[in-house]
Amino acid sequence: MTGSSPGAPGPLDRPLAPQCKADAVRERLITAIAVGQYLPGTKLPPERDLAQTLGVSRATLREAMAQLEETGVLIKRLGRTGGSFVAETGNSHEQFRDVAVRVLGTSWQDLVHASDAMCRLQDTIVRAAAENRTEEHVHLLHKRLEEFRAAPSGRAKQAADAALHLAIAEAAGNPVLADILFRAEQQLALSAPVHLWGDPQDQADMEERALQDHEQLVALITARDADAAGHLARRHAGIDLDLLERFRARA
Repeated sequence: MTGSSPGAPGPLDRPLAPQCKADAVRERLITAIAVGQYLPGTKLPPERDLAQTLGVSRATLREAMAQLEETGVLIKRLGRTGGSFVAETGNSHEQFRDVAVRVLGTSWQDLVHASDAMCRLQDTIVRAAAENRTEEHVHLLHKRLEEFRAAPSGRAKQAADAALHLAIAEAAGNPVLADILFRAEQQLALSAPVHLWGDPQDQADMEERALQDHEQLVALITARDADAAGHLARRHAGIDLDLLERFRARA
């Protein structure tokens, strides 16, 4: 569990082929929701940005999103804070699972490369944190760890996870590395699997594994054990790909 918040493109972060229209956009949106790129209650990016990312017209994007609104996957909210949001209620339609598996299959190698990049980047940042941390950083890391431990399962746990990893990046003392991490995680954006047909046991297992890793990471950074911290960080960053592999195996 590496934050969101987290290398190569996620399902919504690479352009569609020119011939793809509303149906292809709908499938990409379904996949992004299925794998947890956008969790229940999450607001989608602005229409202009999303259309540009996918390489389609705003009219095509609107058509695809209208289809998902009709089926209850998305909710349109008006007003200054409005927009398109992923519905809070589950939509465990089998065709959604099939779509997600098919789209993931075509981009699987990209996801493997992205996971490898994130593992290497987390290794570097955590090593730097162990070498450069101050007592103030240590205090904040322990505070963020307790917040992660106390957070309810789901989105609150994911937010606490992201806050802890941000504190680690700050402890590294290198704003360039922190910026690279932020940009990579924004592109990958494959975090906790609170998706429409996620297995609750998978989620519980993942959160327990993340807690154990976080406890060890904070202890190793506090002890300035850069080598051990870096090795653990690389393994920890592989959680996202493990979850996607579970999703493919379960489908």
